[in-house]
Amino acid sequence: MPYSPFFPQFSDLPNALPIFPLEGAVVMPNADLPLNIFEPRYLNLVNDVLTSHRMFGMVQPDPSRGGSPTPVYRTGCAGRITSYQETLDGRIVLSLTGVCRFDIQEELPTTRGYRIVIPDWQRFAADMESADVDDGIGIQPYLDTLRRYFLRNNLDTDWDALEQLSQEQLVHGLLPLLPLAPAEKQVILEAVGLTEQANALVSALEFSLQEEGGPGPARH
Repeated sequence: MPYSPFFPQFSDLPNALPIFPLEGAVVMPNADLPLNIFEPRYLNLVNDVLTSHRMFGMVQPDPSRGGSPTPVYRTGCAGRITSYQETLDGRIVLSLTGVCRFDIQEELPTTRGYRIVIPDWQRFAADMESADVDDGIGIQPYLDTLRRYFLRNNLDTDWDALEQLSQEQLVHGLLPLLPLAPAEKQVILEAVGLTEQANALVSALEFSLQEEGGPGPARH
């Protein structure tokens, strides 16, 4: 992770972490996720963390398990509130910047409505290091698949800007925005290394293209 005086070191990551379960919403290290907070329990969450480390974890509900409270996937990603605005109608609009992924060790009792877990950060310690690495392939093969996916789904973007991104910026920045199934996003989130994440993203896009009837016409 690029140095910032506002972000914690790995050894300073909290021992207890509030979580925000939300289907389809993932944040990745060094990437931003905009959130619109309006439920009272999550307004409590935001107000509480703003007085401490400003961090909470994004996790997805796990539809394969039943029970109450709603079961969540074991792995999520903690983010830090990096921008914050209160609205006149009682909402909080914020930007959450990903810090480090974690595995849930245990869930704790709570009195403020939102859920709290004990996170295990160890498997994803490399999230706190610079990820400006290249697997030797570069981003072009990933961009080729993205072009076919965007064309098939009538999506548009600034391709010149995308071509200037690193692998980390491409994968981590696009994952929250792409209309992939929650389970597909979870697979990418849980992939430890950047190359594994990029390959999982391409696999998800290729699967989506096959399900939709093929990659569509080539762009010239």
